[in-house]
Amino acid sequence: MLSKKTKYAIKALVALGKNADNPPMQISKIAEEEHIPKKFLEQILLDLRNAGFLYSKKGAGGGYSLNKKADEIFLVHVMRVTDGPIAMLPCASLNFYHKCDECEDEKTCGIRSAFIDVRDATLKVLAETSIADVIAREGDLKFKLESL
Repeated sequence: MLSKKTKYAIKALVALGKNADNPPMQISKIAEEEHIPKKFLEQILLDLRNAGFLYSKKGAGGGYSLNKKADEIFLVHVMRVTDGPIAMLPCASLNFYHKCDECEDEKTCGIRSAFIDVRDATLKVLAETSIADVIAREGDLKFKLESL
């Protein structure tokens, strides 16, 4: 399940991606527009800035903006910054591997094998989906709704 931290991070990045040609956005504006608690958003934006996704400017006219183009920020990277592993089992994780205590033989474990397949399918989608793609999907979905 996607954590609120990751969902809010993606929502904030989408808002900043839509705002790319404008002055930096203030935290309060992002929080209000995206319905994210301001204090929680402050920590999320700090994590995203520390990961190199965002640029922040202090003072008058300050706020946050994307430090990379929206098509260069992929969901897999956002999720790893905000939540860590993508895999649902530690023994199936690429970057956060940990052997399961109850497993007798990983090489013949059907559960691990199934969840490696889940991990691989999930990684494929997340690694190919950028913030720009999420913005485009949002526009496509709104257009479809308006066409009905």
